[in-house]
Amino acid sequence: MTSLLKNDLLLRALLCEPTPRRPIWLMRQAGRYLPEYRATRAKAGSFMALCTNPDLACEVTLQPIDRFPLDAAILFSDILTIPHAMDVGLEFEAGEGPKIARPVRSAADIDKLKIPDPGHELRYVIDAVALIRRELDGRVPLIGFAGSPWTVGTYMVEGGGSKTFGHIKRMMYESPALLHRLLGVLVRCTIAYLNAQIAAGAQAVMLFDTWGGVLTPAQYEEFSLRYMQQVIEALTRDADGRRVPRIVFTKGGGAWLAKIAAIGCDAVGVDWTTDLKTARAAVGGRVALQGNLDPSALFAPPDTLRSETLRVLESYGEGPGHVFNLGHGITPDVDPQRVAVLVETVRNYVIG
Repeated sequence: MTSLLKNDLLLRALLCEPTPRRPIWLMRQAGRYLPEYRATRAKAGSFMALCTNPDLACEVTLQPIDRFPLDAAILFSDILTIPHAMDVGLEFEAGEGPKIARPVRSAADIDKLKIPDPGHELRYVIDAVALIRRELDGRVPLIGFAGSPWTVGTYMVEGGGSKTFGHIKRMMYESPALLHRLLGVLVRCTIAYLNAQIAAGAQAVMLFDTWGGVLTPAQYEEFSLRYMQQVIEALTRDADGRRVPRIVFTKGGGAWLAKIAAIGCDAVGVDWTTDLKTARAAVGGRVALQGNLDPSALFAPPDTLRSETLRVLESYGEGPGHVFNLGHGITPDVDPQRVAVLVETVRNYVIG
């Protein structure tokens, strides 16, 4: 599609192929902790204006790549682009996060949902992917992503973020068939959306299951995992003559790593509450692992940050199949110099 990939460490590690060092990228590596991001965000005028402008989305995607020697870029977008395109009245309120004006809580609400075409309603994302891929010029791979059906559905039913998840859990217990119907719609949308990102140039894709960890084990399998498996199984497997790795990350899903590894993904994200040695034993070499430094470690003095980073690297042990990342996203109040220390430490680590 474009120039030869100069750094393919991420793609190799995600497929458990040997690499000379551990690749590193960071969730929310393009974001508010960077002054250049804040300047671009101010220029855009609003978060959604930034997301929906391919030129500006490309600009902020490349900012951390220009600043740090990271091994991947991740598309700057949001997990709620699908509901935004479904015309449920999504807005982002300063300091309060996403708000949905027309929550989806009945069969009639589901019937009214507009099924977005990635080439039309979500064209701005697909155009951003193609532009970023071109501007990267083979420096590092580009990761595309989407929210998991359960997580996206949670926002749609709740009408925004939630501490108790009362609306969607009530639906789950009172009207499980209705919830399954909504999740089925979201599966179809997510498959089309991610395959369009791959066609436009994404070289790996990731499902973010932010709220899977609020479920019981049985509920997780029924309402989250089964739908992620349907997405994973339907994704384009090859592009540009090589495999397109598929990553699944459930925040709070440490107890279910073996089940996640069994759905056909290539890599499983691990949050900071599970030791990588334990995670590696759970998945039994079936998949690569991604993670899992506590994001708050970026507040530590440099020496402490280095020691915590080494602890994560050493907890994985020898052999291929590890992509270094945080256990969740960078918070806005992190000093970029701490990120520089982290990246340098990982890049200098000698694989045993």
